[in-house]
Amino acid sequence: MAGASFTLQQVPMRVMAERNHFLRLAESSSNDRVLVILQLHGGNDGLNTFVPVEQYDLYYSRRANIAIPAKNSVRSMIPLDSTLTSADQVGLHPDMIGIKEMYDQGRMALVQGVSYPQNNGSHFRGRDIWHMGGGINDYHSSGWVGRYLSKDVDPLVYPEEFPNATYPDPLAIEMGSEISLVFHQEDNIPLSISLASDPDAFAQLVESLEGFTDEGFDPRGRPPAYLDSSLYGKELNWILGLEDKSEDYAGRLYEVYSRSYTPRVTYPENYPFAAPSSSRKNRLTPQLQMIARLLHGGGAGQGVGTKVFLVKLGGFDTHAEQVEGHDATMGGHAALLHHISSAMKAFQEDLRERGIEDRVLTVTTSEFGRRIPSNGSYGTDHGTGAPMMVFGKGVRPGVYGTNPDVSLNNVEMQFDYRQVYANILKDWMQVDEDIIANDIFFGNFINGVSDEGVPYSPLPVAKQNVTSNEAFFNDRFSLDKAYPNPAHLSTTIRFRINTPAEVSLNLYDMNGQLVKVLVSESRGPGEHMVDVSLEDIPAGIYIYQIKAGMLNDSKKLIVRK
Repeated sequence: MAGASFTLQQVPMRVMAERNHFLRLAESSSNDRVLVILQLHGGNDGLNTFVPVEQYDLYYSRRANIAIPAKNSVRSMIPLDSTLTSADQVGLHPDMIGIKEMYDQGRMALVQGVSYPQNNGSHFRGRDIWHMGGGINDYHSSGWVGRYLSKDVDPLVYPEEFPNATYPDPLAIEMGSEISLVFHQEDNIPLSISLASDPDAFAQLVESLEGFTDEGFDPRGRPPAYLDSSLYGKELNWILGLEDKSEDYAGRLYEVYSRSYTPRVTYPENYPFAAPSSSRKNRLTPQLQMIARLLHGGGAGQGVGTKVFLVKLGGFDTHAEQVEGHDATMGGHAALLHHISSAMKAFQEDLRERGIEDRVLTVTTSEFGRRIPSNGSYGTDHGTGAPMMVFGKGVRPGVYGTNPDVSLNNVEMQFDYRQVYANILKDWMQVDEDIIANDIFFGNFINGVSDEGVPYSPLPVAKQNVTSNEAFFNDRFSLDKAYPNPAHLSTTIRFRINTPAEVSLNLYDMNGQLVKVLVSESRGPGEHMVDVSLEDIPAGIYIYQIKAGMLNDSKKLIVRK
């Protein structure tokens, strides 16, 4: 049973069904944390998303017709992190400015080379494998969290006892009208009810569903009472019961949605550069806006208790015309990366403004990556490994793994996707680790190694406790103490920035009057040293202040004569 679907604010949504593993995970959860899964349909090209800087010449030679410019271009790759080793240096696609900002704020992690053993490059099979939490030889009809939840004792029976005072909301929602394997459990029977409308019409439609009896005749086709105990009667009554619960959930979601204010944060709507018309509209924006409004609901404790959301963005199967022929930084793939980057940045700002940023973690998933060499159609063919991105205040920021070897034809696996899922379950959703290893992933981990030779070793991309990422920021943006200090004739000031910026470094007296301009120019990422002559500066106490992009800091300097 897959659940019921409808639309809210023109966004298709699906309510999870009886025995769904996410629903039961939410039932057993003792925290208010939320997981958003962002599915990139089609297989994202990781190499044009995260360019391997040290191997750039070889990268360019393997895909010259689609390669992102390294530098000396208005639209060239964006250096991600100056503190990484040279082999790990990554350049972002130029339309991923928002992701760069989230990374610098400590709200984004990149996991390189994620796949599964013997990746077969199939859209549907690959998607099923990621959803089921299995390997190439597994054929299960349940999702990767279903094994854990099937071991749990159902505290309530769905749909008979749902919604209720404790769980008034759907505990897992899928955006869109498709039924994903990730939301299935053994013996489920897919079923959906589709309702499409804007909020006003949606509310009227919900109200129109009240009461189905007309002059003693039920237009839904309910069988006579004497058939209730028959198999037909039981099945139909179950279906009609699910329809009733969908009606209840629809009304509840609309109530919460209406109570929450429209975003004060500006979400992106369209790609601003050259791309096919089908790719220009940001289809991720309305999905993320909806989630923020539903989780907020107008104030603390007024939002929905939904635990898991699945959102989707299609168009990543870029066999041809991945880029514009006249400019490899533009085109369909560029538009999709812009949509992810800009919409996720707005989503994080929206969550922060609503006071719920601590509760939400987002992870991307795609069935495979693309091959390393480009093809003759300005595109890329099905590959294997691909990067995953994790967003939120609860992320452990940074880059996990290293750049792929671009002399090969495919991106090799560095991490099994289950290592990422396992950590999110363990540290974010706070599921018992033994249950994750032995039940969720088929119980085939013996001495920490699966039947495929995959070690059970959760990759620590999420935090157990949501704490400040100030240390991560300070490692990349900092103003050091001058040395010597106190100083006589000269001193040296060091600072570090992680993105190109206009740097303003000035010396002020204790009255706030400008004494000397020390730096006023553009500087690139990395550590910088400024030698300051103090021969013309009277003895006293001064303040030196820096403004450089995200860095705004000041420190004391004592001058002695």
